[in-house]
Amino acid sequence: MDHAKSAQTKALVLETALAMFRSKGFAKTTMRAIATEAGVSLGSAYYYFASKDELVLELYRESVAEQRVRATTALVGTTGLSDRLKAAVHSGLDALGPYHHFGGAFIASALPPQSAVNPFGEASRQARGDAVAIFEEVIDGTKVPAFLRPQLPELLWLAYMGVVLFWVYDRSGDQRRTRMLIDGAAPLIAKLVSISRLPVVRPLVEEALALKARVQA
Repeated sequence: MDHAKSAQTKALVLETALAMFRSKGFAKTTMRAIATEAGVSLGSAYYYFASKDELVLELYRESVAEQRVRATTALVGTTGLSDRLKAAVHSGLDALGPYHHFGGAFIASALPPQSAVNPFGEASRQARGDAVAIFEEVIDGTKVPAFLRPQLPELLWLAYMGVVLFWVYDRSGDQRRTRMLIDGAAPLIAKLVSISRLPVVRPLVEEALALKARVQA
């Protein structure tokens, strides 16, 4: 197989699918219509993506990769957990921006536990790890209590998932309410991280982390 041509065909199918999701909506776009629009056989389309869910999973992977590139650039010269967190989360929404129109369909597709695009599922493991790694970069060089540092990137990613859910249903112009949420929540999170080192607070945080570990076991 010509690997270069194969990669081009896969990219064409994905690009065509995303354009059709934006113009026709996720529910009304079929794999057959995608193949026809891309000028490839239906078998070829299914060879690269077994379903529309797999197309969305590829979108998730690409959006994470773009977020990381944007965040890495934005984090240069940015200090303090609050500002670094803002930079990373805004970068994520910038990467997802073109797909806001079918965000609701994305969520509906991701909700079933067995879905290929469930962000907590096995199929999403690599993309999830890459996403958490962005928040590892966020806390790099910041003042985070040692006991919290190993767990914080995943916690920040979970908070980011909550922001994405809010963004999906945000109908304000350019999703400005979500941007306001980020700018308001980041300083609060930074303050909570800072006070977690206090003797009166640390036991509560450790108890919460222990509960998280038991639930995930």
